[in-house]
Amino acid sequence: MKTQDTISITSIDAISALGKTEDSWLAYKDPNHRLTELELSGSRVYAGAIPPELKERILELREENPNYKRLDESVLYAIWTGRNAVLRAGWKKGDTFGINIGSSRGATALFEKYHSEFLENKTVSSVASPTTTLGNISSWIAQDLGTRGPEPSHSITCSTALHGILNGIAWLNAGFSDRFLVGGSEAPLTPFTFAQMQALKIYSRSTDLYPCRALDMNKSRNGMVLGEGAAMICLERGIKSNALGIISSMGYA
Repeated sequence: MKTQDTISITSIDAISALGKTEDSWLAYKDPNHRLTELELSGSRVYAGAIPPELKERILELREENPNYKRLDESVLYAIWTGRNAVLRAGWKKGDTFGINIGSSRGATALFEKYHSEFLENKTVSSVASPTTTLGNISSWIAQDLGTRGPEPSHSITCSTALHGILNGIAWLNAGFSDRFLVGGSEAPLTPFTFAQMQALKIYSRSTDLYPCRALDMNKSRNGMVLGEGAAMICLERGIKSNALGIISSMGYA
């Protein structure tokens, strides 16, 4: 395995219904699911909502900067996990590295808010476009971390975050950057997004012990459940002493 053919994973950080990164393994071992019942247009639906104590941390982040008050939660989740991932990797604010954060649904809450305002008033806020544009996730992380480097964004249905990893690897292998922050962020727990999934007849209506059985190949009905959260990975060219894992042309080690 040659050093120039390898990429080190030097940190991982996530926030989800399972909690913070360090809580996730304990959550996986817990026989109880972490889904929450939400009230939606007179009916109740299950969703993978971020725990209230972590929501408080996101609210604190929103208050740090006046500009953050107008951002969608998908961006705030990404900023929060991006900060943590960079800290774990030992990168510093102002370092040069690339950022590629994807989002399948994008700024759902803000988009619905601005669209409702337009239907009612026939006008829309001047910040509607920049704050609902897909690229604002990576660009806001770049501003928050003070980094210099490429900051692409993308959306590829349900595999967006995985494509973020692939894109980061491609940039590193091409020699365009030595380090890349990659991942995905979603905040789709909004009325219209729920309605879209229900219209497709794929949303879980189960009242069983486990409403979502994603890995049950013998289930007789759909059981999709929407979830919110973000996950970030720091990638670096070469073999690093603090690597959590190694990616090479031969696979993952």
